[in-house]
Amino acid sequence: MFWLILKEDGKIEEIVINNSLFENIKSIDENGNEYWCARELMIALEYKKWDKFCNVINDAIKACENSENIIDNHFLQVGKMINLARGAKREIKDYKLSRYACYLITQNGDSRKKAIALAQTYFVIQTRKMELTETEYEKLDEDEKRLYRRMQTKDGNRLLYKIARKK
Repeated sequence: MFWLILKEDGKIEEIVINNSLFENIKSIDENGNEYWCARELMIALEYKKWDKFCNVINDAIKACENSENIIDNHFLQVGKMINLARGAKREIKDYKLSRYACYLITQNGDSRKKAIALAQTYFVIQTRKMELTETEYEKLDEDEKRLYRRMQTKDGNRLLYKIARKK
């Protein structure tokens, strides 16, 4: 999938959306629920420092709280063991993030980053796919499925355009 973006200088830039990036870091828990680890998402969103990314996570947590969702259902704090020099180990803070949490993080992230815009599009489309049940989708013929995917692309392009206009 790709998007065409009109840049400020009038040139058109083609951006390839690599959904596999977000799919590759997605995990499934023992109950079949998908989640993303915050430290892996941080790298995918091109953040270099955990403390800067934590600011984005905290803003997303506030948004989750303000929408009266249960924070622990979306931002589950977990420990992660890392290897240090000479075989030592240390536990560091991480989060298991729901799709909704990832969406909130991308909405609160640095919109100047191309990775944020791509992640916003990815999580919007994936959320919409979840809204459309498998049975509804399966009832569509091939032309209707193609039209549905085209509408998703159009909506994603609109979102990217709005983001670009804010800059």
